[in-house]
Amino acid sequence: MLHDSTSVASALTDAARSINSHRSLDDTLDAIVRAAQQTVPGFEHVGISITHGSGRIETRAGTGRLVWDIDELQYKLGEGPCYDAITSGGITTMDDIATERRWPRYVEEAARFGLSAQMGLQLYNDESTLGGLNFYSVNPGIDPDAIQLAELFAAHASIALGRARHEHQLNESVTTRQAIGPEASAAVPKLLEMLTTGSAPGGMRELSYQAAYALGRIGPAAKPALQTFTSASLNRDHPRAAHNAALCFKP
Repeated sequence: MLHDSTSVASALTDAARSINSHRSLDDTLDAIVRAAQQTVPGFEHVGISITHGSGRIETRAGTGRLVWDIDELQYKLGEGPCYDAITSGGITTMDDIATERRWPRYVEEAARFGLSAQMGLQLYNDESTLGGLNFYSVNPGIDPDAIQLAELFAAHASIALGRARHEHQLNESVTTRQAIGPEASAAVPKLLEMLTTGSAPGGMRELSYQAAYALGRIGPAAKPALQTFTSASLNRDHPRAAHNAALCFKP
């Protein structure tokens, strides 16, 4: 176990280097959990979970089978130290499973895997919860230095996940615009001009903001949707709708 100042600095430098390299997200997260395993005292295993927009939580990296077994149990029951850290925020610790009373169902089943102590840290950025950095031990007790060191690795994991989420959103945006195609791209500026100048035909039905917002996410079905869009009202009270649609269709 490495937790002198020189070794900690070296491990953090390696973690930062993996984030800034061209490695995949899984490779980066794997490097972080391996470094944390060697650096944070008192825990044999480390894992990283990520959250999805649907609310689902998924284990994405781990140093051993125990990580996946314990995480799956927490997801199934909706309780446990790491689950609580992800869903409620902050840091959640369990010093000794033998005396733990907060999660009775979880404790009963987790003890069968040989787990004794656990710690979970929420991973987040300014926009949302990203997941959790999770620590597991077959021995009771948590080293006083463990939390502070774990927070340093949590910061690196948050950077890696935040960057990956941002890149994924950019890729989705490009794919959507390509799927919508040149017909929509050419039509929307005209629609926006009609709305903002007040030249839209008065007999058209009202266009809702929600319809325009959804239209940008239709992909291959964009052509028939665009026909509906062009036959809807361009009510001057809804400039935001046309503006968002224009952004979605912009080539």
